[in-house]
Amino acid sequence: MDDFIAQLPKAELHLHIEGTLEPELAFALAEKNKITLPFKSVDEMRAAYNFSDLQSFLDLYYASISVVQTEEDFHDLTLAYLKKAASQNVRHTEIFFDPQSHTARNIPMGTVINGITAALREAQSELGVSSKLILSFLRHLSEAAAMETLQQALPFRDQFIGIGLDSSELGHPPSKFVNVFEEVRRQGFRVVCHAGEEGPPEYINEALDQLHAERIDHGVRCMEDAALVKRLAEEQIPLTVCPLSNVRLCVFKTMSDHTIKQMMDAGLLVTVNSDDPPYFGGYVNENYQAIQEAFGLTREDLVQLARNSFTAAFLSDEEKQKLIAELPEF
Repeated sequence: MDDFIAQLPKAELHLHIEGTLEPELAFALAEKNKITLPFKSVDEMRAAYNFSDLQSFLDLYYASISVVQTEEDFHDLTLAYLKKAASQNVRHTEIFFDPQSHTARNIPMGTVINGITAALREAQSELGVSSKLILSFLRHLSEAAAMETLQQALPFRDQFIGIGLDSSELGHPPSKFVNVFEEVRRQGFRVVCHAGEEGPPEYINEALDQLHAERIDHGVRCMEDAALVKRLAEEQIPLTVCPLSNVRLCVFKTMSDHTIKQMMDAGLLVTVNSDDPPYFGGYVNENYQAIQEAFGLTREDLVQLARNSFTAAFLSDEEKQKLIAELPEF
């Protein structure tokens, strides 16, 4: 099964580029940029990846990203992920980035976006991995700050296709950002939203009804609301689930407690993704492996999850069908 998963063509739709920073690269960039990390070694840094909840992860996440400063750094960070993705037969990826984590450190928007997109172009031509970029607002900050970030990003609008909402979920419902997402839609961007990870099922409804999200990131707590499950199934709203992340952040105690198999059985359009792979113990293939082992998924189940990932991607119908056509052949 591990070999089958390794060779399975797939897309990854829930991946934070800042969260792909491996400790080895973090120390290399820290030395280059003359920054002192709060760890003595790579091993000590990796050992710190023991989280009690989403906030404990975010505290470390924001501290670690301080080493990424130049356009070259953003390029190198992104290309390292894309090489790993290519090695796991990820054919297409849609990548989140958090500009507010960088502009708050006086790093210009252009430095961030230009560095990332240079790597995306390189991966397309050299690795055969297609990609899209999605800007994410930090929901623990204000709607006014999100609006300011949107305005700063508009000169680079041809380099990203969508806008989402991430960071600390509890106490920061989607409804907090209604006005900025109205402007996001007016500007023609696709809309996604983290909801129903630590937050309640009501946050998923808010994301759909008030922000008009086309895709829900995580969404695992939807199973607590039968009417919501029915709606998600009928409308085939994609859910970008990150199993290893959910367990490492204590959304579920163990993988066998995860709701992903129930979600699949309910006919939901579930996809499998890695979120912030170095922090949570694996890239996309390791996430497939973890749920396959926990739930005894068949080859047909795994192929369906891969098909879902292409179906849920922000690609043209022609591009989707071309990727989906690889699956029967596989």
